Amino acid sequence: MKYILFDLDGTLLPMDQELFTKAYFKYLTTTLATHGYDKAHLVDAIWQGTAKMIKNDGTRTNEQVFWESFASIYGKKAYDDEPLFYHFYQTEFNKAQSVCGFNPKVKDVITKLKQAGFKLILASNPIFPKIAQIARVKWAGLKEDDFELYTSYENMSYCKPNPKYYEAILQKTGCKASDCLMVGNDALEDMIAKTTGMDVFLVTDCLINQKNLDITSYPKGNFDDLLNYIKTKHLS
Repeated sequence: MKYILFDLDGTLLPMDQELFTKAYFKYLTTTLATHGYDKAHLVDAIWQGTAKMIKNDGTRTNEQVFWESFASIYGKKAYDDEPLFYHFYQTEFNKAQSVCGFNPKVKDVITKLKQAGFKLILASNPIFPKIAQIARVKWAGLKEDDFELYTSYENMSYCKPNPKYYEAILQKTGCKASDCLMVGNDALEDMIAKTTGMDVFLVTDCLINQKNLDITSYPKGNFDDLLNYIKTKHLS
């Protein structure tokens, strides 16, 4: 195995997804309200754009899909105000860290895996720009250069749980599925990687299993269990 793919929210960065989403929208809508955006209308517009990204068919980047959707609501103002969003991710977005947890084991495991020669990929659902992915990586106590590739809305044209998202990562890295391990906390979005031929590990600290899928066949546990799994299966 050469590559280990890590989900971010709920995996490297402990969180309650609902609490994080509420905090994210609170800070975003407060910031943009001063630029003429009605809070409720803005939230609806972002959810609409997110839904379009989730359904992206690969013909355009997720970034293009989102902004086309946003512009269908706000017109030219959407594109004119795009820098405001990026400034938000550099500033007020970081306040949302307060509703997230912190797992000191994460940095230890990442360091050991890098020392063992694994190449690490940040495989967070690419509905955010890279700047927001990097911000949350730092909240988890990690460094930007801990990962060789970040999936973000700029460089991806599919989203989880579409298996083509994982296939796109394979194309970008030139790696075979059999050389990859996907680590995540979502029984659907992350474990679907197994259908591409990747090995998987389900992190159960902040487990998400909204469809009540059968997860008995997946190796699972906390970050200590993950490290033991990798040592046993891939370093023995």
